[in-house]
Amino acid sequence: MPEQNGKLNVKPGKNTPPIVSSAHLASDNGWQLSELEYAMTMAYNAFSRWMVHCMASIGYKDFNPLDILVLHNVNHRTREKRLVDIGFMLNIDDTHTVNYSLKKLVKAGLVQGRKVGKEVFYSTTKKGVEVCRAYGEVRESCLIEAARATDRNFEEVHRLSLVLRSISGLYDQASRAASSL
Repeated sequence: MPEQNGKLNVKPGKNTPPIVSSAHLASDNGWQLSELEYAMTMAYNAFSRWMVHCMASIGYKDFNPLDILVLHNVNHRTREKRLVDIGFMLNIDDTHTVNYSLKKLVKAGLVQGRKVGKEVFYSTTKKGVEVCRAYGEVRESCLIEAARATDRNFEEVHRLSLVLRSISGLYDQASRAASSL
């Protein structure tokens, strides 16, 4: 999407230029991905802020978004998980960041580890389950009720989720290709 006189040339709407992450990356053949990247950036940052504030509202102010994601992943389906499983589920290659989050959660008494051979299997403690439940209650009250009040089409949200998971595969494939250059 070339620029002319500092303005974007392609217009997806009648008179509205696309809202892209970086005009210099928005080519004629792929400006839509730059538009998506900007939307994902905005959504990720809003989601991160939400998680931190939700967790703080139940008395846990020292956790970052990854810590909170790891806690909920460990609690998911009440099955023990290994570090590698958590990293895989969250699509995180740098497992040392997940390991650091696990250490913080163990220290806070929300997660426990059980060593089996060379592997450590993590699960939520009773306190961790309670924190996840309280987080869910705040989520229901502040997020879900607000979404329902705006007549949010949850089928559309479901479809968007499927598309975003599919697009994550596109970015994973592209990152593999870029690493071979």
